[in-house]
Amino acid sequence: MSTNLAQQLREGTTKSHSMAENVIFVKSFLGGVVDKKSYRKLVANLFFVYKAIEEEIEKNKSHVAIKSIYFPELHRELSLSQDLEYYYGSDWEDQVQPSSATQLYVDRIHNIGTNQPELLIAHAYTRYMGDLSGGQILKKIAKNAMQLPETLGTAFYNFDGIVDDEAFKIVYRNALDNVPLNNQQIDQIIAEANIAFNLNMKIFQELNSNLIKIMMMLLWSTFNNFRKKFT
Repeated sequence: MSTNLAQQLREGTTKSHSMAENVIFVKSFLGGVVDKKSYRKLVANLFFVYKAIEEEIEKNKSHVAIKSIYFPELHRELSLSQDLEYYYGSDWEDQVQPSSATQLYVDRIHNIGTNQPELLIAHAYTRYMGDLSGGQILKKIAKNAMQLPETLGTAFYNFDGIVDDEAFKIVYRNALDNVPLNNQQIDQIIAEANIAFNLNMKIFQELNSNLIKIMMMLLWSTFNNFRKKFT
């Protein structure tokens, strides 16, 4: 019997989704203001998040709730490691570590993977559906803003194992709707999805300070140039 979980998740996270989109870093990114140093920190943080999600999904792939949404073609750990090698070099693993907000996120994922695996659905939905829905737009923005080479620095947005993003999203939503869950579990998954959005927001907010510093430096530079011109 269908639970309409996909629709319930979408409707139940509308406010959180809107709040996440209005974080300064996200708004600036969507507006084409992307600082490479801040962006590579974001890529590093996402690497740790996806590594945790994918470790726990792999560990729980035979769980009655998880096996329905087990799609290895969505996994991002490898593509993020490729991007990190581009941004940091071959020794990137020695240079990156999770930020404090990222570590909270990672700890949360490992905790529910051990104690309540069905809640992993919330984190998979929040990250993977967002990646599939807006990934190509974000890829284009990142490439243009940071003047990246054609094939480097944006592997995160490439789902090589998925031929048709829209068709796959339908398959994924159908899989969500057919996960055997009771009403209490559905409510808990929706609540967890809102927590996931909040954890993502905290990662973005950490990056705000770097972006604000850059914008202030640009503003100061513009002011100085203006002053020199008219004095």
